[in-house]
Amino acid sequence: MNKSLRHLAVIMDGNGRWAQAHGKQRLAGHRAGAETVERVLDWCRDAGIRYLTLYAFSTENWKRSKEEVSGLMGLLGVFLRSKGGKLVKNRVRFRVIGRREDLSRSLVAKIEDLERRTEAFDECQLILAISYGGRAEIAAAAQRYAQDCVAGRVDPSEPLAEESFTRYLYAPDVPDPDLIVRTSGEFRLSNFLLWQCAYSEFHSTTTLWPDFSKDDFDAALAAYSSRNRRLGGRP
Repeated sequence: MNKSLRHLAVIMDGNGRWAQAHGKQRLAGHRAGAETVERVLDWCRDAGIRYLTLYAFSTENWKRSKEEVSGLMGLLGVFLRSKGGKLVKNRVRFRVIGRREDLSRSLVAKIEDLERRTEAFDECQLILAISYGGRAEIAAAAQRYAQDCVAGRVDPSEPLAEESFTRYLYAPDVPDPDLIVRTSGEFRLSNFLLWQCAYSEFHSTTTLWPDFSKDDFDAALAAYSSRNRRLGGRP
């Protein structure tokens, strides 16, 4: 593996199509996808990838049926309860980025409890993007910057450096993703990490997320290793 791959981000796509192909309800596809999350996290730890960010639920996903949204929120709660112990045991830091104000108080309480239990770990981090949108993140960051200007903590007449603006994002200490993988054969960002992905490499696979295998994972890492990352400059 290319040792410069510190941060892998994944747009987990295809749960619904997987369920349809197997004659199951959509929620069954999401359950199968949740099991894939655990496997991919293990593979990342073995490969020395320090950050894994997963697009779990977008700000646009609230437009889905009440039944599906309710089922997804329930699955998130189950994931936190059932997998939290393993995250603690394996010293994996758990974090959530997104609009927490959109979530139920009970779910936020579970999220914050697991975040507190794992906040001291720094070997590997699992970051779930829940009720997340890249545009919403940038807008919220701009609002926080404006509030600092009004409060006199920042001089708005001074040029705003990118590094200074980054500290207003949801997780300013997390490096930009080196590689973004999207499953199910799609080639859209879907409002994911718009600020952070400026120089990320992309890899798309036709595999549906519940079927994402170690071979698919290795293929994504191999594709990344073959890229010549100039980041706008020259080698």
